[in-house]
Amino acid sequence: MMFLSTSDVDNNNAKKKGKKKDISEEQYEVASQWKLMWWKFKKHKLAMVAAPILILLYVSAAFADFISPHLPNERFTAYKYCRPSILHWIDQEGKFGLHVYNMKPQTDPDTFRVTFHEDFSEKYPVRLFVRGQQYKLIGLFKTSIHLIGIEDPDNNRPFYLMGTDKMGRDLFTRVLYGSRISLSFGFVSLALSFTIGLLLGGTAGYLGGIIDTVIMRAIDLIVCIPQIPLWMSLAAALPREWPPLRIYLGMVIVMSFIGWAHLGRVTRGKILSLREEDFTMAARLNGASHLRIIVRHMIPSFMSYIIVAATATIPSSILGETSLSFLGLGLQPPVVSWGVLLQDSQKLETLAYNVWQLWPAAFIIVTVLTFNFMGDGLRDAADPYK
Repeated sequence: MMFLSTSDVDNNNAKKKGKKKDISEEQYEVASQWKLMWWKFKKHKLAMVAAPILILLYVSAAFADFISPHLPNERFTAYKYCRPSILHWIDQEGKFGLHVYNMKPQTDPDTFRVTFHEDFSEKYPVRLFVRGQQYKLIGLFKTSIHLIGIEDPDNNRPFYLMGTDKMGRDLFTRVLYGSRISLSFGFVSLALSFTIGLLLGGTAGYLGGIIDTVIMRAIDLIVCIPQIPLWMSLAAALPREWPPLRIYLGMVIVMSFIGWAHLGRVTRGKILSLREEDFTMAARLNGASHLRIIVRHMIPSFMSYIIVAATATIPSSILGETSLSFLGLGLQPPVVSWGVLLQDSQKLETLAYNVWQLWPAAFIIVTVLTFNFMGDGLRDAADPYK
């Protein structure tokens, strides 16, 4: 029998570790830039938590009509300002099963304020894939199947996961529908502002001369004006008689007109440092046009910065739309967005007695935080010195 000494065991372990290290180094040497960014991104714990939350938010927005138990403009006049329904797993008799109880109104004899309390004598089981009001799934297929709800043939049983508003409309449903407007606003505004910023900034840095001077003075003019008053003045100039879609597009143009300036300035600096590089000269000698050199060769060279900047621009656009709609200068009812829903929270009485009206603010906070965490993770992943 052969016995290994302690030093032999240590040497074997060191060889195994060295072998694993060599394999890891080989993978890093042959990995693409995007794969290296992904490996670094996975080390950022907050970003890894934020990513699935963002995916869940956008999936919920896309399938809001299926997930929500009601329709956004469906009114339950007997349940105005009804507090959120509480989900129970065990009833008064000790039976197990997800259910809610009926909500009975009670009037305060001193203030005449109506409040709702659970009536434990009426129990309604909560089920998945129940039939409710008919809708078009993704705007294409007619169906009446909802993800969650209670069997309600008469459509008068309370099931409000986030309570109701002043007209008796389900707030959970309206928040999901409102996420379609608010979340899409960030991406639409991003697409337009980035297109303007990259093209104008790239043109200024690449061509220089009088074109560079004109574009940079335009950027200085936009940047020197306070952002919020500029938003408000431009949004207030939109005609109130316009249809909702036109108002939406008008607000996107307003945000993009202001939001491209910072990216345009950074893009100009990047292009200035790249236009004398060897690959730029080779493309120019090969007969490539100025636009092709900027779009196909220069801009991809700092794509990592563009991705990081996008994660900061999207929440800024969402907050801009929410702020303008909250102040009554943006989207107006019957359009449903998070800012429009928060208009009901301007009264002190609402904050004192109907605090569930602030649910849209919670969704805004979570969205902005997740985008910021994603930006931190992407910034660390794209930084070559980390």
